[in-house]
Amino acid sequence: QGAQIIVFPEDGIHGFNFTRTSIYPYLDFLPHSHSGEWNPCREPHLFNDTEVIQRLSCMALKNKIFLVANFGIKQPCEHSDPHCPPDGRFQFNTNVAFDSDGMLVATYRKYNLYFEYAFDTPPEPDYELFDTPFAGKFGMFTCFDILFFEPAVNLIRQYNLKQIVYPTAWMNQLPLLSAVEFQQAFATAFNVNILAANIHHPTLGMTGSGIYTPVKSFIYHNMESYGGKLIVAEIPVITTGQETNLESNERFGENLHDSCRTFTSASLDDQVCFNEQEETPGRVSEKGNAQLPPPFYAEMMYDNFTFVPVWGEKGELQVCANTLCCYLSYGRAVLTDELYALGVFDGLHTVHGTYYVQACALVKCGGLSFSTCGQEVTDATALIDFQLWANMSTPYIFPLLLTSGVTLDFADHMGWKNNHYFISKNRTSSGLLTAALYGRWYEKD
Repeated sequence: QGAQIIVFPEDGIHGFNFTRTSIYPYLDFLPHSHSGEWNPCREPHLFNDTEVIQRLSCMALKNKIFLVANFGIKQPCEHSDPHCPPDGRFQFNTNVAFDSDGMLVATYRKYNLYFEYAFDTPPEPDYELFDTPFAGKFGMFTCFDILFFEPAVNLIRQYNLKQIVYPTAWMNQLPLLSAVEFQQAFATAFNVNILAANIHHPTLGMTGSGIYTPVKSFIYHNMESYGGKLIVAEIPVITTGQETNLESNERFGENLHDSCRTFTSASLDDQVCFNEQEETPGRVSEKGNAQLPPPFYAEMMYDNFTFVPVWGEKGELQVCANTLCCYLSYGRAVLTDELYALGVFDGLHTVHGTYYVQACALVKCGGLSFSTCGQEVTDATALIDFQLWANMSTPYIFPLLLTSGVTLDFADHMGWKNNHYFISKNRTSSGLLTAALYGRWYEKD
């Protein structure tokens, strides 16, 4: 189909459920930092135990295509090395990239392992990139890395990267961390193109691949069938001159000042203002006297969120936790028999990894009782206009917008205004599952 680069998923060559010992026979030897000087297809006898690398190199050469793949490698080490495991070897979860001549141009060892007992964490994070004639420099990292500062964010910022290749074996976790949802949010937040190849294994909850630009995506998310899908798309190259959302965020943060004294529900494009000393918005119903229900608590993705229900055709709501306050202005033409809630979490996430999250989320609940808010939901019918904003403490904010059937939608506007980050949408293309600001406060991990 004339593709210039192909990306394969994480664990796609060897599969899952290995111990350190049982995976060993499947590991290739790969000398560290040998990229750019070795063509495994043309020089197969340079190193022993390189059958997989040779095969991949020949595929790239024969098809004249850049190729990125993931598999396990081994590297012997000396016991004098304090990092050296007791068995005298490192085992790394590794991405390799080959150019269209079969030359090995980059190797990346996964730094943020997700309960992968067969593999070691490299002593230092790898910052790996390779150059292409068709889109300039590509950076690469793997799966769980996408949630952390090292090396993913640091790589993009240090090298001003605009194209990313991303092998992954991602277990979907709704409502905030479905693969396609977060991959798109990452592309949007950093203003990069991402070629994300997720392994297709529905019984493990692993599905959701895509080719993402900051404003458009080509995705495949299918939990029903066992057939995977090859996604092919032509996308514009992002040049390094284009500023990222984050760069403008940080600049914005430096010269912000509280210029407003009153909360207004005017369009966010006009102003976002409120004053915490004044009557908080949304605590009073339209009649002006009946109090809205107090906040409730429910678990969402193993974190204890503070929620308020989203009732009625329109309204303004606020919910706070720790230092984080979320605000929602919403409207819907048709009231459906669905419960939505606005939730906030500001704290250290500690299940299946430890990382600090500031999240502000409008979600569809699993049922009509408060206890169902935070559950995994895949279908919705409510079309909602909304403006969601929050006084985030980190510039690293991933805007999530997920619609019925786990499909993606794109915000009308987003960005910083008066020390608050906002996202707005006039009408979702289909029923709303999640609209959220997912902030990562890396310094507090």
